[in-house]
Amino acid sequence: MKQLSRLLVVGLLVLGFNNVQAQDEDNPWLIGFGINAIDVYPTNDASASYPTGTLFSEFFNVNDHWNVVPSISYVHASRYIGDNFTFGVRGSLNRITKLGDVRVDNISHYAVDGVIKYNILKSTKIEPYIEAGGGYTWVDEIGAGTVNAAVGATWWFSENVGFNTQFGYKHAFEDYGVRHFQHLFGLNIRFGGTDTDGDGIYDKDDACPEVPGLEVFNGCPDSDGDGIEDREDRCPNEAGPKEFNGCPDSDGDGIPDIDDKCPDVPGLAEFNGCPDTDGDGVADPDDECPDVAGPAENNGCPWPDRDGDGVPDKDDLCPDVAGTQANQGCPEITEGVRKSLNEYAKTILFDTGKSSIKEQSADVLNNIIEILNEYAYARFNIEGHTDSVGSAKLNQSLSEERAGAVRNYLIENGVASDRLESRGFGEDRPIASNNTREGRRTNRRVEINLIQE
Repeated sequence: MKQLSRLLVVGLLVLGFNNVQAQDEDNPWLIGFGINAIDVYPTNDASASYPTGTLFSEFFNVNDHWNVVPSISYVHASRYIGDNFTFGVRGSLNRITKLGDVRVDNISHYAVDGVIKYNILKSTKIEPYIEAGGGYTWVDEIGAGTVNAAVGATWWFSENVGFNTQFGYKHAFEDYGVRHFQHLFGLNIRFGGTDTDGDGIYDKDDACPEVPGLEVFNGCPDSDGDGIEDREDRCPNEAGPKEFNGCPDSDGDGIPDIDDKCPDVPGLAEFNGCPDTDGDGVADPDDECPDVAGPAENNGCPWPDRDGDGVPDKDDLCPDVAGTQANQGCPEITEGVRKSLNEYAKTILFDTGKSSIKEQSADVLNNIIEILNEYAYARFNIEGHTDSVGSAKLNQSLSEERAGAVRNYLIENGVASDRLESRGFGEDRPIASNNTREGRRTNRRVEINLIQE
């Protein structure tokens, strides 16, 4: 029987180390071990063969009544089952040499107990508790069932290790059983809370169980120390304010660096944080002329304007001669120039009744060509007119032929054909009376007029 009892205690040790589960929410394991003291004196049993007394009359009579072996004599294992309750098992052994005031010869004592413990206070430095349960006790190889009750407290001097003190009473069911006090003094070790990342926050409470973090962020890290946990930090490795979701704004332009195409130079939101130095609507990185305003279609550079007339060359019909915007960059043809042109045109001489130009008109025509070349952008209409002598049909035909003859002469002498048109009006547009010789001479004329675009 003694060997069997010892095997049971060893089995309890194995059970304690291998099958204990949750002790509390944070540490799911607890084992305890230490010494136990057996006090069999105050039993209130008048039929006992050893001295009797009141239940607690000599509770503190340690030297006379307590039986203690100088080694680890109990092992306890338990698991947390919720609402401050734990369930556990305990194995203990002792040698009885003091049966009250009676000295005996090393009677063996073995016990196996199942207990339910209730922690009165929780998560405090000192945790008092009450305990109840039952078990089986062998005294000198005579076994009896017992019902047990105890009070105790654990002083946790670290998160996982505490000193345990317990005072309990074990009442034997059988008459031959020994009713006695059993007191425990030892260490409790609670452990088993999984902390994968080793940050001191158990996985069940750790929102980032794989990465070491901070308690304030439920176990998640704040790598850059800006007060924003990495999960909510757009820039977890660079410190930045909360208003930018943890990203810095190096240039102070109100645009976080992560969204800023020019993080080292203050810029505008519309250009993703880049400046527009010349204010032309083209961001400096895309502006080939960042210090001079220019249109986006020319990459931020002003269009060339060779003649400096304010009309860019691409729109300037006279890019090498200053003109006006109204005249598409070409100089305006003044009324005086127009008058001179027509004064010359009126002196062109034709053979009588024909459209052939007389040779003496060459100088006049050359003067006309010089004027036309000076205004090389302009287009002109050459108009032929006659007097009223002869039939209107012949006069119309003659006016058209003479206007065409002048046009052909000008083209043959270097004036672009697309700049010239010709038209005859016959006798329809007189500028003097056809009743006089002078009037008819005046009406026989050629006019060169600017075509207005």
